[in-house]
Amino acid sequence: MRLVPAAAALLCLTAPAWAQQLDLSHGGPIDITARDGIEWRQADQEVIARGDARAARGNVTVTADRLIAWYRKKGTTSAPQPSSAAGLAGDTSTEGNEIYRLRAEGHVHIFTATDQAQGDIATYDLDQSVLVMTGHDLKLTTPNDVITAKDDLEYWPQKHMAVARGNAVVVTTDAKRVAADTLVAYTSDNAPADAKPTTQAAAKPSDDPLAASGKLQRVEAFGHVSIRTPTDTVTGDRGVYVPDTGMARLGGNVRITRGENQLNGAEADVNMKTGIATLVASTGGAASPGRVHGLVVPNDESNKSLGADTAANAATTGQKPAPTSAPAAQPTPPAQQQ
Repeated sequence: MRLVPAAAALLCLTAPAWAQQLDLSHGGPIDITARDGIEWRQADQEVIARGDARAARGNVTVTADRLIAWYRKKGTTSAPQPSSAAGLAGDTSTEGNEIYRLRAEGHVHIFTATDQAQGDIATYDLDQSVLVMTGHDLKLTTPNDVITAKDDLEYWPQKHMAVARGNAVVVTTDAKRVAADTLVAYTSDNAPADAKPTTQAAAKPSDDPLAASGKLQRVEAFGHVSIRTPTDTVTGDRGVYVPDTGMARLGGNVRITRGENQLNGAEADVNMKTGIATLVASTGGAASPGRVHGLVVPNDESNKSLGADTAANAATTGQKPAPTSAPAAQPTPPAQQQ
């Protein structure tokens, strides 16, 4: 074991090459610096950086209280077996080694010029190109949206996908909000992974932040799904939201709450641009015709828009809308005089 007590130590190791964003698996050497020094554990082929630790590669930077990097010989695809002769001490140069896993602990912050992620603990598998974050205040921020979670947050830059679990919420820049137990967000591929720049100028990141960070294409929601609009709260078991169209569809035990009114059914369409939610009757066939159910409070101001949506739904499903209030009781005719 070798300890470097320098105020700032530097380690340069390479890693497998893939695309970028918050992606350390692409580019040149990974530079690791630390305030309190770097420790090489030769038998385990790992490096530990302590105190304001920082790892940087290209335009991606990771900061934490402590960083642990595992490395191996280039060209191998599995974790190295412990050996007393293994590690940096057996080489006069680090050019033959590559980092395949990086773990950040304590006040973790991962960022580029456009995107950033934060949490208590982050593990980056460079072989799979996946970042897994756990701890408090989990957050992934891009120019297009903010994703938060309670349990864990996965980021797959090569698949242009993020998975948030536990009270997961995505909020777009135009204040659209989708919440669920689990959210899966997909972004566009603005920089193809197989594109290889031929010049140094072509290798530079775009000056457009939206081009450097993929655009949100679709959000899939599972478990206790909730969408809020200025007038409605819509809940269900599952849902899909497409930002380009502004449309979301929820399914399974759907409930629309508007003021004191409530509608229940199998599915609902939510126009996030207009803020209008419409209950859609299920198509159960002749044996089990789909129906919607409603509880409407008389004199509630939201009844006007509720009635309009119900009528529109009836026009598309061919069903008669439920009355917005109970019909008045007919007076009993007086008894004929004898």
